[in-house]
Amino acid sequence: MATHTHTLTDQKAKLRREALIRRAPAHADRADSAGVALAGRFCTALASRLPGSTVSLYAPMRDEIDTGALFAALALAGARTALPVMAGADAALAFSIWAPGDALVDAAFGVSEPATDAPAVVPDIVAVPLLGFDAQGNRLGYGGGYYDRTLRALRADGEIIAVGICYDEQEFPVLPGHAGDERLDMIITDRRTIVAGV
Repeated sequence: MATHTHTLTDQKAKLRREALIRRAPAHADRADSAGVALAGRFCTALASRLPGSTVSLYAPMRDEIDTGALFAALALAGARTALPVMAGADAALAFSIWAPGDALVDAAFGVSEPATDAPAVVPDIVAVPLLGFDAQGNRLGYGGGYYDRTLRALRADGEIIAVGICYDEQEFPVLPGHAGDERLDMIITDRRTIVAGV
């Protein structure tokens, strides 16, 4: 007889496959314009919080929405930008200051990270990559638990804003979850801004 954990694992695996299928044509159709649209929405939604803040983004892989325009827009808005750094398989992510033009090094899973001499920082706003989301702020990630551990640790130490960024097509009506999942505060797509749970 299947346990609840196995059932949830199977459900999420199926949803991840579906999410990848949904995301691919959106990226193929709108990759050039979606990142610019996302940047405008992000800076409008968080305008009052950006000056002097630190925003962690990510270096996109495969068909994730591009963050290049958002890096540039955040700099114009008076924010400094950072990228996550993997600190171990079961550890929360660390963060280092990074801006376009700074050095990147190859890390595990094909991820690019700031060079080891980049200054460490604690972000005020964390832009979170995802495969799927729902309007309640539930997030479907890649299965490693990195962002759940990270958001939990950051929230234990202070107030942060977790913002899922993605294509609009990555929304699901309801995503399954468990007590270890950390919800997003907002989701900003190339077409909408959603405050979780509202």
